[in-house]
Amino acid sequence: MRTPASSPGSGPQIVTLTMNPALDVTTSVELVRPTSKLRCATPRYDPGGGGINVARIAHVLGAAVFAVFPAGGSHGELLMKLLAEEGLAFAEIPIAATTRQSFTVNETSSGQQYRFVLPGPPLNESDQLRCLQELRIAARSAEFVVASGSLPPGVGDDFYQRVADTCRHLGVNLILDTSGGGLRQIRSGVFLLKASVRELRECVGRPLVTEADQLAAAHELIDGGRAESVLVSLGSDGALLATKHASQRFSAVPMPAGSGVGAGDAMVAAVTAGLTRGWPLVKSVRLGIAAGAAMLTTPGTAACGRADVEKLFARTPEPRDITDDERLPR
Repeated sequence: MRTPASSPGSGPQIVTLTMNPALDVTTSVELVRPTSKLRCATPRYDPGGGGINVARIAHVLGAAVFAVFPAGGSHGELLMKLLAEEGLAFAEIPIAATTRQSFTVNETSSGQQYRFVLPGPPLNESDQLRCLQELRIAARSAEFVVASGSLPPGVGDDFYQRVADTCRHLGVNLILDTSGGGLRQIRSGVFLLKASVRELRECVGRPLVTEADQLAAAHELIDGGRAESVLVSLGSDGALLATKHASQRFSAVPMPAGSGVGAGDAMVAAVTAGLTRGWPLVKSVRLGIAAGAAMLTTPGTAACGRADVEKLFARTPEPRDITDDERLPR
């Protein structure tokens, strides 16, 4: 059901697609022990899943965003209620099965974090076609589509290529953040591909031990026509950006240790929001670094604040250009 604020005339700058949304549940316990009843603290509930997380942060940063996702059951109803309370426009595709939950448990005695990610409900071909149709409607006047997150059971590995083909037909830039078969099956049509080192390693089938190895793999995807640019997230070590004719290394903003849940999605959201401001990609990636750092200060997958992101952006150093010689594997 399309929300009132989401009529096509409202013209979102960014449309996100989340094929495997989740109701994120975060709680804490003093000590995680096997076979024991663990008395947890009051849980926190947040709407989750890659594209939904991106939409929430982009919305906080002032971009006009519209989220598309399948939803079903009581978990789906609560997820939509939470999104509506945040003022986010969306269209859900009703499905028969129940939206999954994901659990994060913080162990207070050690500071360790345990994350339990469920597979999600299966989507049949009819569900998938309805998702693509809703995407076509929502994105026909958008600047960017962000497809983010895992693919649920029943969805073929070629689905994100179908999304890329849809975006090419609409003339909309696609930003993709996924893993596994959904990433490996991408052949063309991605404006910006964001990947962790692990995801990039799985995509190209090599260890990628050094920075030069990682940049070589990123440029391999670009040279093969699969993406115009590749952003490799390095967590607390920052990020690498590869474009057709350049490579840059971005340092992270020094931050106290915190929960990294949602940091990658926040990076993608802020990069996309920066691009909608008319910023060049390099400057937008700096905003992404700042948003990822800001997520370290929030509980669970709660959205970071715009003021915090802008303040950290002012502390984010300019990237260092990497020469062709430096990025060649030895």
